[in-house]
Amino acid sequence: MAGPRDRTRPQSRPKDARGTLARIIRYLMAYRYLVLLFLLCAFLSNIGNLMGPRFAGKAIGVTEAGPGKVDFALVRRYALWMLTAYVGSNVMSFLVNFGMMRVGRRVARNMRRDVFAKLMRMPVSFFDTHQAGDIISRVSYDVDVVSTCLSTDVIQILTSVVTVAGSFTMMCIISPPLVLCMAFTIPASILFTRAMGKKTRPRYARRSAAYGEMNGFAEEMFTGQKTILAYAHEDAMCERFRTINRTAAEAYRDADGLGMTMGPTIGMINNFGLAAIGMGGAALYLLGAVGLGQISSFVLYSRKFSGPINEISNIINELYSALAAAERIFQLLDQSEEEPDAADAAELENCRGHVQIRDVSFGYVPGKTILHDLNLEARPGQTIAIVGPTGAGKTTIINLLMRFYDASEGAVLLDERDCRDYTRRSLRRSYAMVLQDTWVFHGTIFDNIAYGKAGATMDEVVAAAKAARIHNTIMRLPEGYNTVISEDGGNISKGQKQLLTIARAMLYNNNMLILDEATSNVDTATERQVQKAIRSLMKDRTCFVIAHRLSTIQNADRILVLDHGDVVEQGTHESLMECRGFYYRLYASQFE
Repeated sequence: MAGPRDRTRPQSRPKDARGTLARIIRYLMAYRYLVLLFLLCAFLSNIGNLMGPRFAGKAIGVTEAGPGKVDFALVRRYALWMLTAYVGSNVMSFLVNFGMMRVGRRVARNMRRDVFAKLMRMPVSFFDTHQAGDIISRVSYDVDVVSTCLSTDVIQILTSVVTVAGSFTMMCIISPPLVLCMAFTIPASILFTRAMGKKTRPRYARRSAAYGEMNGFAEEMFTGQKTILAYAHEDAMCERFRTINRTAAEAYRDADGLGMTMGPTIGMINNFGLAAIGMGGAALYLLGAVGLGQISSFVLYSRKFSGPINEISNIINELYSALAAAERIFQLLDQSEEEPDAADAAELENCRGHVQIRDVSFGYVPGKTILHDLNLEARPGQTIAIVGPTGAGKTTIINLLMRFYDASEGAVLLDERDCRDYTRRSLRRSYAMVLQDTWVFHGTIFDNIAYGKAGATMDEVVAAAKAARIHNTIMRLPEGYNTVISEDGGNISKGQKQLLTIARAMLYNNNMLILDEATSNVDTATERQVQKAIRSLMKDRTCFVIAHRLSTIQNADRILVLDHGDVVEQGTHESLMECRGFYYRLYASQFE
């Protein structure tokens, strides 16, 4: 019995933005020298942009001398300086954009590396309670959102801040009275942006959560496509997807719809400021307080001042989206990992395979016990079969043996020592497993069989495949052992996938074996052949066999019969049949 699946909607409550930004900056610190270089380039680019209007204003000011008195050589000189400033600024902008794109991709690579490494350290219970599609969404979509923000938006915001500050300084130098014309627009823009930010940020968090839920549902549906088609549930699944998709679309609309109002509103506020500058500049010019060149320069600087504010108001939405995505990533990175091994945990070596389960009680959910006071002993080389109806707790015992979960009460001993005294890695490597849910990966057949044994030779792989009765099937494939299996083994049958996992276990050299319905996907004739191979595999090994086909475990040294988490019977096949109890009824029901 696996852990319960939690299908509740992911939490979308926004976290502390400052903490999230601080963690993103820590990723950027790995490339701090490159980032500083690009910031310097961005600063120089802004200096060029800021000097351009100054030279333009001076060139216009020269023309005030009147017809026939204009010094065109000086005008050409100012124009050349202005052109040089703008060309240099554009070159620097190109270097900044190209460089930060590479830095953003490197940060995304590091984030994905950390997230994947984190997932490899997570307990099985995490995957039992989280949708695979939501996890994939965090690894791919959310990381991409953060990467895009770092590649384009961060530098854009920083350069915009420099431009705004520089433009404001130049305006104060040119004409302080005209700056008063913008006394309304600056605080209005700041207050509006802050107010809108408080409303939009939670919406972007809900949007990311909704997309994760939609990806999780889509992943489940694609995995179960054949079942959906078999039960003709296409319309029902499409309707469910429409509901989830509509929720995601509404979350997108609520976030981006509100966010898109920021740019036009800020633009309107800035246009009021520009109108005030025009009126104030005209009045000052008539009074002789400013010249035509000063007014021209001031207007150009006012546009440079308001332009970045408009850009920041638009980019701020993308920043909130990136913060929401980063929060989901860091939420995953902050999850509790599998409890570390004890400080004095020993490496399990030369395992004899003597397993004892003493007074073990366990439940996946607090208050709901699945196994009750379980006791079991498997001596080295013995085969223990575990049978019982669905939900009796058979797979739970395997989870405890492998320490995917730890017992709530009691202890599981291996070679007269508590399993918790061993490192998990060495304990799990002492078992070979063949599960009902077969797993093969994209790669050659050779790679899939040799997965558990580093440096396996072709002869060893072939011998394991022959023992698993799949060698002849492999040789009929186009490339033999070099045939590439598609993702999740889509180009081979389920029975062939199961035989490959059996061959993988046969190649794995250890003293304990777990078989969980290892022949459930093969036909009866093949099953007889595989049973012979499995008996050879089980020789001199401590084996735990979960089986629904009771005919396959008649030779087990001991059979445990579970019902609702309790061992109701145990013994050999013959002794249990003579008792004519629960096991007898299970066995008889398969042959009636």
